[in-house]
Amino acid sequence: MTTAIGTQPQTISKTVAGKTVTMSPEQADAFGRELDALKERIIADLGECDTTYIRRIIKAQRGLEVAGRALLFGGIFPPFWLAGTAMLGLSKILDNMEIGHNVMHGQYDWTGDPALSSKNFEWDTACPADQWRHSHNFMHHTYTNIVGMDRDVGYGILRMSEDQKWRPYFLGNPVYAFLLMVLFQYGVALHELETERITAGEISIADKRDILEGIWRKTKRQTLKDYAAFPLLAGPFAPWVFAGNMTANLMRNVWSYMIIFCGHFPEDVQEFSIEETKAETRGQWYFRQILGSANLTGGRLFHILSGNLSFQIEHHLFPDIPAHRHAEIAPEVQDICRRYGIPYNKGPLLRQFGTVVRKIVRLALP
Repeated sequence: MTTAIGTQPQTISKTVAGKTVTMSPEQADAFGRELDALKERIIADLGECDTTYIRRIIKAQRGLEVAGRALLFGGIFPPFWLAGTAMLGLSKILDNMEIGHNVMHGQYDWTGDPALSSKNFEWDTACPADQWRHSHNFMHHTYTNIVGMDRDVGYGILRMSEDQKWRPYFLGNPVYAFLLMVLFQYGVALHELETERITAGEISIADKRDILEGIWRKTKRQTLKDYAAFPLLAGPFAPWVFAGNMTANLMRNVWSYMIIFCGHFPEDVQEFSIEETKAETRGQWYFRQILGSANLTGGRLFHILSGNLSFQIEHHLFPDIPAHRHAEIAPEVQDICRRYGIPYNKGPLLRQFGTVVRKIVRLALP
């Protein structure tokens, strides 16, 4: 529940876990200033430790990929296949989460290194980088959890909010969610097509011709690389390489789906209407980012493999700050939230994912 928003900033109220959370315009301004100051302090401190960190991650990712692909060439031996598949899967996870996602957010543009430029980077997944930068960096991060604006709310195929009108189609919510999970790289690739607008007749497939061509080029390249080129190079061991590549892609798809959905759709994460955000101030934008996100608890390796999206709250607040800094600032963000009476949603992966699954099943029904 929220107050109506007019042309001037007004008090916003949301009901979270049965409790009313309220923020007046004056509180929002003070809240925003504190978070702005935190961001400015971290940006001023960026330097060699940050570039060293990301270059080490890139080196590790490349090493895992080379070793994994080499081991798969001997995949007829089960230990080689298992080790090679695991290493290749981990390399794809690192490329997708800690490297690709974060570099393309512009988190390292300040270095001036072309290899770390958000505009130059292309990742090892089906979605073209330029399309992702628009659908994710702009649309999602600007309109986070605004139903009707943020297309990540349901990815155009799922009902993930009670504010989405129910249709009989949504009875398949659990099935669609499972298919999206195992084919996640393709779901992300198709995101910019706006398939829900095409099926609604608002636009035609012809209107998305350039987008579709970009998706086809990237998907074709990825498919040929993993399912033709490397298997053919393996000669008689091609079936083992093919199976290893497919399993590694599945590992990356399932893992990234779980991390992303657990950052956006667990129990008590809030959605917002277009109307209530019309006169949104900077502080209220921060307020929306926090209530529309959830964190995951875990150790350092877990956070690295999640791309530090386990700190989804901090990422939504400061998407252009190197993600490995989120662990450093999370306690301060949590303290600021405590002082302003704002819930800070966090929990272990399996618990958060359990609430996501329950939401998917519940929202399949009217």
